Amino acid sequence: MSDSSPESAAAPVLDVWCELQCPDCRSALDDLRALRDRYGDRLELRLRHFPLEKHRHAFAAAQAAEEALEQGQGWPYVEAVLGRVEELDRKGEEFLVEVARELGLDAEEFDTALIDGRHILIVDADQAEGKAIGVTGTPTYVVGGERLDGGKSQEGLRRRIEEIVDRLLAEQGA
Repeated sequence: MSDSSPESAAAPVLDVWCELQCPDCRSALDDLRALRDRYGDRLELRLRHFPLEKHRHAFAAAQAAEEALEQGQGWPYVEAVLGRVEELDRKGEEFLVEVARELGLDAEEFDTALIDGRHILIVDADQAEGKAIGVTGTPTYVVGGERLDGGKSQEGLRRRIEEIVDRLLAEQGA
């Protein structure tokens, strides 16, 4: 996380409304990596869940991502799952636990979390908030009060996000 000294303003937040069984979200990974490389701690990338009904493993995958976050490997887990969407389609929850094991996470805890539903409220809250602000598909980005829909096209979105973040950082004097 970023340095939270009192004189430093909070980093701008980029909310990424995503679903882990979504090929369009996989396409967005390169943009997200580039944004992380460019801004580092000066931009907070926040994964927000928006599982779509058409993908039957998306809700479980969102819960698994929350467990990965709790175990300190949120983004590496998200990237690993998104990179192999077809396997998630085929194998479902078994695949989610398999990826956890591959990353050296506590796979048994993943299994338990998927059974006991400890992360359902977070996923439900994200989805409700997404619907409330007009998210209809994934990926959708929200930064500086502006919503950008990546489900239709990723074309030019990273440039637009960079313009907004650069403006926000300039306003903070960062």
